[in-house]
Amino acid sequence: MEKLYEILNWIDGNILWGIPMIALILVSGIFLSSRSKFFQVRKFGLSLKHTVGGTYKQMKTKDKKEKNENSVSAFEAFSTAVSGTVGTGNIVGVTSAIIAGGPGAVFWMWISAFFGTFTKFSEITLGVFYRKKDSQGEFLGGPMYYIEKGTKQRWLAILFAIFTMLAAVGMGSVQADTIQSTWDTAFSIPSWVTAIIIVVITALVVIGGIKRIGKVTALLVPFMIVLFLIIALILIFANITAVPAAFASIFTSAFSAKSLLGGFMGYGIAQAMRFGFARGIFSNEAGMGSASIAHSNADTKEPVEQGLWGIFEVFIDTFVVCTLTALLVLTSGITTNADSNASSVAMGAFNNVLGIFGTIAFSVILPLFAFSTILAWSLYGSKACQYLFKNHQKQAKLVFNILYLLMIMGIALLTFFKGDNLGSDFVWLISDMTNSLMAIPNLIALVILSVQLVKIVKNYFDRKKGLDVAPLISADLSDDI
Repeated sequence: MEKLYEILNWIDGNILWGIPMIALILVSGIFLSSRSKFFQVRKFGLSLKHTVGGTYKQMKTKDKKEKNENSVSAFEAFSTAVSGTVGTGNIVGVTSAIIAGGPGAVFWMWISAFFGTFTKFSEITLGVFYRKKDSQGEFLGGPMYYIEKGTKQRWLAILFAIFTMLAAVGMGSVQADTIQSTWDTAFSIPSWVTAIIIVVITALVVIGGIKRIGKVTALLVPFMIVLFLIIALILIFANITAVPAAFASIFTSAFSAKSLLGGFMGYGIAQAMRFGFARGIFSNEAGMGSASIAHSNADTKEPVEQGLWGIFEVFIDTFVVCTLTALLVLTSGITTNADSNASSVAMGAFNNVLGIFGTIAFSVILPLFAFSTILAWSLYGSKACQYLFKNHQKQAKLVFNILYLLMIMGIALLTFFKGDNLGSDFVWLISDMTNSLMAIPNLIALVILSVQLVKIVKNYFDRKKGLDVAPLISADLSDDI
């Protein structure tokens, strides 16, 4: 297993998350943002008004408009997508990026997120535009559909669906492994007990489909994010004098050469970029296309309006939650090295100020983040499986969910049987690799469909201005059902 890990780690670092992948993410993000005249900046206020403001307005007026019984509200779709993005990547992922790539990795997470805001807007908008309904009236959408119908390259859509199923197992496994290691460290709960708890609760939610997942995540997401924000701000303010130095280390180390004296010019920058981009995408999923699958189930007619949730999604995920995580770790005073365990370091940052209360808070927040992500990725994987087996969608969904739960059970026990950190490292590595594989066909499709995206966005704002133009809100794929 050690030799296999070394081989896969080389492939991950030199190919999948090497210079070509970083270039693809950057170039596609810059291209899409430039083509939209940096829509994410110009319309950021509209995004806040439509998402947070719109949800508050609906709650206040108790909007009870009739909904499609097989769809979810825009906020429930957002909550499901956020539950997939705001996970262990926001705490353990950020910490591991700092350990492996230095504080400068946080800077590159910001860079990837800046362009990622529009990338995610594009994914969601196209997902809603190209979605269709199955025979049961349930929406089917996401990159599989806009790749096939938009680019006319079904083989690329099939690759994406396969990679999504693999990534779902990888993402779910990382979350399960994190929960078991956290509870084992904090409360000495055996891994097999944690595995059973995760599988049983996940099964009870997943069996209810998108409707139940949407309702559960709509309750979990606001609670867990607010709880994290409160605790994180307490920890940061307790070490407020160290904040300027933390920011300084982020910017200086982003462009420093960690091994300059050893003759490895640029190694530090390369590592910071690699882990910054890898953990950035792991955290906010911009470029992977996964969130588009959840948002395509939203009870909305306007692709652009649902797409605005993507801008807010990346903002809250990376610029708020990930930044706070980075600051609480960097201001904690905990010394790290290449062999440091990210989960232990993050827990130490909580415990450093709050003592046993910090350990308890960490042991509640992190599992909530992880569990919500497990739910979201069960949906993504099952939808990808349904796409691959169009004539047996119900059976495909059932089989995938059973295998998904069994894999989570197995991975949660992996570290227990190994008795070392290699199991956890292996799980994170597999997740990094599958995330990269998902992003490749998706980013290619986004660039190809950028012309269509611009038309959809222009059409929406022309109609908002009162211009007499035919609505461009759906590719009308009903004849394909």
